[in-house]
Amino acid sequence: MADLLPEDAAPPSGFDRRKFLTWLVASPTLMVAARCGLDLPSAQAAEPTTDPAALEETPLNLYVAVRTDGRVVATLPRTEMGQGITTAVTMLVAEELDTGLDAVDVCTADADPRWLIQLTGLSSTMRYLAGPLRAAAAEARARLVTAAAHRWRVLALTLTTTQGEVRAPDGRRLGYGELAEDAAHVLLPEVSPLPKSPGEYTVVGQPTGRVDARDIVTGAVRFTLDLDIPGAMPTVVARPPTLRGTVLSFNASTARAMPGVVGVVQLSSGVAVAARTFAQAFAARDALQVTWAPGPASHLSDADIRTRLRDAIGPRPLPPLLTTRVVEGRFDFPYLAHAPMETQSCVARVTGDVAEVWSGVQDPKFARNQVAAALGWALTPQRVTVHPIRAGGGFGRRFFTEAAVEAALISRSLGQPVKLMWSRNDEMRHGHYRPASHHRILASLGPGGSILGWQHRAAIPTVEFPHGFGDLLTSLAGQVLPEVTSALFFTLTQHVPYQFGWVAQELAEVPLPIPTASFRSVFTSQVGVANEIFVDQLARELQRDPVELRRSRLTSRRLKAVLDRVVLEGAWGRTLPPGVAQGVAVLEEWDSAIAHLVEVDVTSGTPRVLRVIIAADVGLPINPKGVEAQLQGAAMDAMSTTLSAGLHIDAGAVREGSFADYRWLRMKHAPASIQVHLVRSDNRVGGVGELGYPSAAAALANAIARATGTMPTRFPILDEGA
Repeated sequence: MADLLPEDAAPPSGFDRRKFLTWLVASPTLMVAARCGLDLPSAQAAEPTTDPAALEETPLNLYVAVRTDGRVVATLPRTEMGQGITTAVTMLVAEELDTGLDAVDVCTADADPRWLIQLTGLSSTMRYLAGPLRAAAAEARARLVTAAAHRWRVLALTLTTTQGEVRAPDGRRLGYGELAEDAAHVLLPEVSPLPKSPGEYTVVGQPTGRVDARDIVTGAVRFTLDLDIPGAMPTVVARPPTLRGTVLSFNASTARAMPGVVGVVQLSSGVAVAARTFAQAFAARDALQVTWAPGPASHLSDADIRTRLRDAIGPRPLPPLLTTRVVEGRFDFPYLAHAPMETQSCVARVTGDVAEVWSGVQDPKFARNQVAAALGWALTPQRVTVHPIRAGGGFGRRFFTEAAVEAALISRSLGQPVKLMWSRNDEMRHGHYRPASHHRILASLGPGGSILGWQHRAAIPTVEFPHGFGDLLTSLAGQVLPEVTSALFFTLTQHVPYQFGWVAQELAEVPLPIPTASFRSVFTSQVGVANEIFVDQLARELQRDPVELRRSRLTSRRLKAVLDRVVLEGAWGRTLPPGVAQGVAVLEEWDSAIAHLVEVDVTSGTPRVLRVIIAADVGLPINPKGVEAQLQGAAMDAMSTTLSAGLHIDAGAVREGSFADYRWLRMKHAPASIQVHLVRSDNRVGGVGELGYPSAAAALANAIARATGTMPTRFPILDEGA
């Protein structure tokens, strides 16, 4: 993804205006047609219009528009899924425009090929958008100031901006709404269009409550199933008992005769029923008589999968010269469901040769292409309009567009709009999953306890990346060469942050016909976790303190800083009661660094987390409160999958069907304290969403090992259904 900006998102000192504008327009996050003060305003912006809707809003560039009432509208080409990017965007725009948070509205952009990347994932949203957003808002401010200077016939440099107004030294004021139309005609601003330096910030970097919090808790926020698209029929799908099973035959006579039923449609994934209400649709679905063909994984169960993964590890490699002994660690991780609180859903309306879909997708452009292909319009995807809707969680699951494809096909078949909902059982038993894996780590020790080598071989089923990294080229590669794309992602993201001699990390891809997807932190959710647990095992073998061993071998000053912070805050090394212990782990990824210290009590037989201490260096934290929430949520996810949550495969079927048996931790299991400390080394914007998972899981496992004397090697630890 080439739209990563320089470390400080502002251009280096000494940049002249022309170079800065060239840099800004070249930012691939911006649309190709970007007007950032370099080229002429578009005809649409320059010519008067009689359209009332158009008169209300004047676009000053691709990201920022100003309405006649002075409200600022910011365009967000990513999807809000609860991670708080709406608030972060609001803060960035308000900061550069010197206006209040309550004066900024954020709207999500429809799928549009002019945005190079619209993928929400890889902890990339604010890393890649912060710079262009700041630049766009600063450029808009410069245009507004210039427009006011022209109207008053004064020097633009004498004017200031505050509270959504341009102000003159003599007390005259003009609101942004009054200046918007004139500002759209400004060719070159007469004041600097450069963003502020971080030292000037008064909004960014301040802990801020979510701007959408009230709407969320009052129900004003609208998710996909809240949309009121005229004529949209509630729809559900009868699905096979096994993964990717298919319909052999079905009898829908009883279902069609039931109250409210509008239609029954066969799909490759099952049989859909549309009715006047969801209750009627579910009742009719249950009345269908369907004969199913088993899916391609019907010969596989947990034991078979574990055997195939272990067999793929292969023989041990030769150790480096001078090796006196080799320490080995083996680890098993299960399939995981993403389990977002909002299940897959989509509203679709297909009429003639055009289609519209509304859904909480993580990559709107990929969704558009998939829907177009399903409708037979692969060469004309512009026929499909995708409206991304706020989603109730994603974690990688919403990269996949089955709900949108199904809804579009059903709508075309019925000749009317549909509102498709996946049930919780659908979500759990017919999704894409974080793959299971088996790991072998070998550490070669030499004379005097020296570490000569580290070899980690991970057997993991191919992770599906049909969406690529958000651009057309990698999406095509992900569909045509899935194994290559998966292996490439592994190579690009996995590294060992320690001086451990000769280091090798290898992926052994195991072809299994079980649908997979990236999960929070992708490969690091297994590889990184196993590495950090094994570092503790190595410390025990060398009879060294695990914190001291890490400090002596870490290659990153950022990791050393966050490790030192959690050790300080957690009082590492103090005397603890019997059965209580602490564990630590670190991770550097997505331009950020993090350390966790977890304190656990095992005296009751079941591990209970007492407290979690987190230190993170995410560079410039746009909203520290949002960062804290993300890291706390990731810690709970890590605790859940380490202790109790995992999927089981029985003859090609997923056993777990809801949160009743997919044992995600409840509020009662949350530790009394999850402290987050931000350690800032520079002003880059680092990733947060996936950062907090791996080292939290490893620190918990390490704490349990220190408390019980036995290192966990198979997860989840409290697996009652193995």
